[in-house]
Amino acid sequence: MHQSSYEKMHDFRVRYLAGRASEPLAILDVGAMDLNGSYRPIFDEPAWHYRGADLEPGRNVDLVLAEPYHFKAVESNSLDVVVSGQALEHMSRFWLFFLEVFRCLKPGGLCCVIAPSGGYEHRYPVDCWRFYPDGMRAAAEYARLEVLEARTDWKPATHYIDDSAVWQDSVLVARKPQVSVWRGFKLNLRSSLLRALR
Repeated sequence: MHQSSYEKMHDFRVRYLAGRASEPLAILDVGAMDLNGSYRPIFDEPAWHYRGADLEPGRNVDLVLAEPYHFKAVESNSLDVVVSGQALEHMSRFWLFFLEVFRCLKPGGLCCVIAPSGGYEHRYPVDCWRFYPDGMRAAAEYARLEVLEARTDWKPATHYIDDSAVWQDSVLVARKPQVSVWRGFKLNLRSSLLRALR
């Protein structure tokens, strides 16, 4: 993880989760393996239940996923927050990830996704994409998530001691809309069908 990504996730926590430290939030971090740091300290509140998920066991991984598009161990409508940083570019079919985020979030639940718009190839095991605000917005809207913000850090700070500036991170913050039980069921069914048709 690079410094600018950590700062952007911390900014999400401050701006969108302020005043919620005493709520029992269920938080899932997808692509959470600790490679030079993790987001866990950002979400370290006694009432919060943070879990890190990744494709392999390792530091900061509580849940090993068979694929990044299906969180089988996570129930529908069970998460308050889904975060992911520097993982989306490694997902060959990233739009399926957003469908799964929709399925797992509670109505009103939030997601924050950070991914590069620039930088060099860094395969882990693949490196498929770069993201601009319009692309982030389109992916979220495909999954029926309500976009709260989508932006790119075109002129990143130069104070980072790592190579953070090269990535020019894009940030998406989106929310699962509040819908009736029946509408929520239909949207979750749509998400499951689209994922199955991949």
